[in-house]
Amino acid sequence: MFHKEGQRIILIAFFLCAGLTVAAQYLITPQWLKILVQVTAILVLVLILQFFRNPRRVASRNFDEILAPADGKVVAIEEITENEYFNDQRIQVSIFMSPLNVHVTRYPASGAITYSKYHPGKYLVAWHPKSSTENERTTVVIRTPLFGQIGYRQIAGAMARRIVNYAEVGESVQQGTDAGFIKFGSRVDLLLPLDSVITVKLNQKVVGAKTCIAALAPQDEE
Repeated sequence: MFHKEGQRIILIAFFLCAGLTVAAQYLITPQWLKILVQVTAILVLVLILQFFRNPRRVASRNFDEILAPADGKVVAIEEITENEYFNDQRIQVSIFMSPLNVHVTRYPASGAITYSKYHPGKYLVAWHPKSSTENERTTVVIRTPLFGQIGYRQIAGAMARRIVNYAEVGESVQQGTDAGFIKFGSRVDLLLPLDSVITVKLNQKVVGAKTCIAALAPQDEE
């Protein structure tokens, strides 16, 4: 299954690779060069198909956990001052996606969208500390029943040149469903309340709509 954002690119790549393969068969004489061109064309097509894959996932959908919004590796867990929307201290959990990861963004929690904004910007490498505030990005805030308001950012990287964001203010969203797509290498930051219990570690690989990133802090018994 492939993501709808890649349909046009996949179609163009298919015809270009097919045309190149056929042309090589009739126009290139050296056998080794002919095979090299054909194999390269097929590999490029396979890589494009791999990048736009969209595996079907059904989240458990519970209000007690924040799930990973994307596949990738946790590259930062830190307390930050968030000045765009919350204007307070937040725990930021950053997930880096390499070109080999699934690049679908999924809603980390169920709730209502209270903020959704696109920001043009730079294209620093996605793991750069300043990429969260200086790169091209979108910021989305979800009002959840138990965690209050949580945020996430889709951040473009050095290769990513297009962010697709489906979140619209006022709509209700379901945990684990499709929230957008980032093309060719990127990062997603979660912005969570300070009392959230983080359940992942640095350099841990996470799976979108499957891995629990944070849980509710235990309540003191009276």
